[in-house]
Amino acid sequence: MNGAVNEPQWHVVGSVGDIDDEDVMRFDLGDATYAVYNTSQGYFATDGMCTHEESHLADGFVEGDIIECSYHLGRFHIPTGQARDAPAIVDLATYPVKVEGGKIYIGLPRRGSGGGA
Repeated sequence: MNGAVNEPQWHVVGSVGDIDDEDVMRFDLGDATYAVYNTSQGYFATDGMCTHEESHLADGFVEGDIIECSYHLGRFHIPTGQARDAPAIVDLATYPVKVEGGKIYIGLPRRGSGGGA
């Protein structure tokens, strides 16, 4: 049995220069949308849609380790995905991020047993 089965599948999001300090960018893969953040604590990734009204978090505002949705101003803690302020009460899923060779990668669950991205 392969020990890497539970390891995430890594996808290139972009280059480190693509996300300014304290900013967020959108990353789409198939029908899923993710938000990738550059904070003073490093790079992070969450689901890309606000859990309140399905607004893109990449349109929001990053302040420190908080993302504020631009639609109804729900706030989430970026490293943990925890909903911090109403109207957002459902947490975001978070995903591992790594930087190698100036490229940012997001680690997503493997789908099926077939090829990679």
